[in-house]
Amino acid sequence: MAILSSEPKQLQSKKGIRTWNDHTIQHTVCRREVCAVQQLQHHRLCEIHSRYQQHFLFLCLIVPLTGPAISSASYSTASELLYMLHEGLPKGILIGNIVRDLQLGLLTDPPLSFSLASKGLSGKYVTLDNSTGELYTSAEELDREALCPHNPGAQDCVLLLDIIILPQEYFRLIKVKIAVIDVNDNAPMFPVAQIYITVPENAPVNTRLVIEHPAYDPDGGLNGVQTYRLVDYYGVFTLDVEENESGERTPYLIIMGTLDREVKSEYKTIIIAEDGGNPPLVGSATLSILISDVNDNCPQFSESAMNVTIPGNSSVGMKVTMVQAVDIDLGSNAIITYAFSERVPQSSKELFYLDENTGIIKLSKKVDGNTIQQHKLTILANGPGCIPAVISVSISIIKVALRPPEVVPRYIATEENGIIYLKELEPIHTPIAFFTIKDPDGKYKVKCYLEGEGPFRLGAYKTYTNEYLLETTNTLDFETKRIFNISVVALSLDGSKVRKPLQVYILDENDNSPVFTQPTIEVTIEENNQANAFLAKLHATDADSGERGQISYFLGPDAPAYFALDKQTGILTVTTMLDREEKEKYRFTVKARDSGKPPRESVATVHITVLDKNDNSPRFISKDFSFFVPENFPGFGEIGVISVTDADSGQNGWIALSIVNGSDIFVIDTGKGLLRAKVSLDREQQSSYTLWVEAADGGDPTLSSTAKITILLLDVNDNPPLVLFPQSNMSYLLVLPSTLPGSPVTEVYAVDKDTGMNAVIAYSIIGRRGPRPESFRIDSKTGNITLEESLMSDDYGLYRLLVKVTDHGYPEPLFSTVMVNLFVNDTVSNESYIESLLRKDADINIEEKEPQIAIEPTHKKIEADSCVPTLVTLSIFCLGSVILITLMAMYICLRKGKKDHRINENLEVQIPLNGKMDFHLLDKKPIEISNI
Repeated sequence: MAILSSEPKQLQSKKGIRTWNDHTIQHTVCRREVCAVQQLQHHRLCEIHSRYQQHFLFLCLIVPLTGPAISSASYSTASELLYMLHEGLPKGILIGNIVRDLQLGLLTDPPLSFSLASKGLSGKYVTLDNSTGELYTSAEELDREALCPHNPGAQDCVLLLDIIILPQEYFRLIKVKIAVIDVNDNAPMFPVAQIYITVPENAPVNTRLVIEHPAYDPDGGLNGVQTYRLVDYYGVFTLDVEENESGERTPYLIIMGTLDREVKSEYKTIIIAEDGGNPPLVGSATLSILISDVNDNCPQFSESAMNVTIPGNSSVGMKVTMVQAVDIDLGSNAIITYAFSERVPQSSKELFYLDENTGIIKLSKKVDGNTIQQHKLTILANGPGCIPAVISVSISIIKVALRPPEVVPRYIATEENGIIYLKELEPIHTPIAFFTIKDPDGKYKVKCYLEGEGPFRLGAYKTYTNEYLLETTNTLDFETKRIFNISVVALSLDGSKVRKPLQVYILDENDNSPVFTQPTIEVTIEENNQANAFLAKLHATDADSGERGQISYFLGPDAPAYFALDKQTGILTVTTMLDREEKEKYRFTVKARDSGKPPRESVATVHITVLDKNDNSPRFISKDFSFFVPENFPGFGEIGVISVTDADSGQNGWIALSIVNGSDIFVIDTGKGLLRAKVSLDREQQSSYTLWVEAADGGDPTLSSTAKITILLLDVNDNPPLVLFPQSNMSYLLVLPSTLPGSPVTEVYAVDKDTGMNAVIAYSIIGRRGPRPESFRIDSKTGNITLEESLMSDDYGLYRLLVKVTDHGYPEPLFSTVMVNLFVNDTVSNESYIESLLRKDADINIEEKEPQIAIEPTHKKIEADSCVPTLVTLSIFCLGSVILITLMAMYICLRKGKKDHRINENLEVQIPLNGKMDFHLLDKKPIEISNI
């Protein structure tokens, strides 16, 4: 494969590579061999992956290097060309020549023709000369961002073309890829024209705030957005740009000075985004920096005192004046509430009303001859977290004298002898009468109002002045109140009153439904009742009279079928036996209906509670409880909970637990069912306990049931090993000097009352004394003591071995010690002398080495290549062991025969003792053992 790589223009001319004078387009040719598979009659195309540089156009040509340049249709090959050009080139720019770039011959018969396989998207941007194979840019400008809209910032944007070479005998399919190089033809653009960012006025210097909606540039690489700047920084702001891992740049606003919303609440400037093209392009948007408020100002009055004068005939609710303070903060920071100072007299507070939100002062009480004429009100303006601002309001009241007004009635409703008759079903706002108020002086306004209770209202008639209309404000109810006494009052400014008394009678109509004396009827009955048992007698009343007040009773649709209700008497019964354990509560509705037309009815709810009888015995959740408790568990500690239930309730469901098999060790908490032991339990004395517990309820007669309780004690390491052999520290054993090495001499045997790991025993020698004390060893598992080395003539004498017997209990193992005495000699002829040596203290040094015992076998890694030598070694060792055991057996038999003969000859021979026999006994736990 021949490859001609891209180089600068001055180098290309030296190598004879064709170049274009137009600096925008340059060609580089690379060729790759493609083998035609004749048997399958189709071709493999080789993909070309190459990196190309900006401002160059590359051509990659794939042609076969063997065989003819143009083959027949049955042996046609496919080639691939790759060109590269800048976007936005004008019409008629030569992109490439298919014939020249593929090195095709034009002198063919018939001549070659070239055509685009598809003229869809490719026909918009390129044109192909059918006879020469030259490829040009078309009339429509090539736009890289329009061609690759889904990946505008990427480096690669390729236009794909398929070119067919005909006629059929020279048929070839050419794959053409045109890589479009980005040109800086797009300016950065913000997604919104106005960007808002909010900064609190107390933001510290160097505060960083991200600017949302950063600019977007369809161009890629250096032609994309590179930096941001502001037109006006106002001396308190600056910009910083951060770039993330994907290359996106985000602008940040940095506070460089102090802010004050009350001085300036908003800063407007222009933010500019600039790309890295040459020349660079920019985009802009308006940046509004809003300064948010913090509570840094307090309310203030514009003046410290006010003087107000009001007439003595002022009406209640009249506005006297208004105080107003100002807080230059915003929102909740500027909320002001007003209040009277504690120094304001109570009489002034009762006469004047201060609106805490608006600061409006109103007259809240009628002014009369006893009213104080001068008032001084000290008012506080309170803001959040501020000292109140203060203003003083002085109010003077001036007296006014007027003649009393006149009240002239005109009735609309039925009236007779001063009594007005109304039906109780009259609609709201039914007019009753007109009243005309006449002021004799005609100089002052007369206030008219209504006194007395009732659903009535007196209001000014809109058409005329001093005309008032009396009307109803709510529905009337004969059953609630039948007679109303009201008065129309005219009040002049000087306090003169004129009253016109009125009496209103309400006429009865059928407008009431029956009413149960109890909206909810609570009924109780014991379970297992008799059929047709009485439950309750329902009672309802109707405020209407006559037949409209006659009531009948009915069960609601939700009532079970086994309840019955008498229509006339209202007696409620149950027709069947009830079971509380099946259902304890019943709830259904009953109706009371009158005889009116149409009839009216009301609904009540019946709650029936079935009372319990002692018809269920207690039930344990299990007939057999098992509890696992460690031994030595402290007395009265909680062993377990015995759960038992009773379907009955109240006293019948109260359960008492007791132990029926007479145990004095255990006790049960009846309330909680807790089982406790009075004393600490020892597993070695008794490993389990079986109790029978009875549960009895509180009913009459009492019902009961029993359950079995099994208590299993878990072992605790509370017993040290007990040495059974040797039975005494004063016992000894004769060891013949002829004993062979490896022969067992004696053993230490011990047991442990505990179980498990607490009873696993290990043996070790922790102290030695004798002529050559290291001659003996003990097996840590079995306690067997064997001879390690052959005994010499100077090894005769008494050996004392201090053996430690240790268990493997947790958390701390326990141990015992025993003294093993071995007398090395041919015979024992002077026992009293040996016993005197045993009674002396043995001077033995304690060895701190702990016994080791393997509980589980350890796994050893065996090399694969060592199997054969190991088997040979084991075979030799086994054969040698058999021969050695045979020889030792023969030797022992001979020695035994000689020994028996020597003992028979002289039993009174003195025992020669070698070495000094000065031993001291070791301090240890005393154990009771006897001589062997």
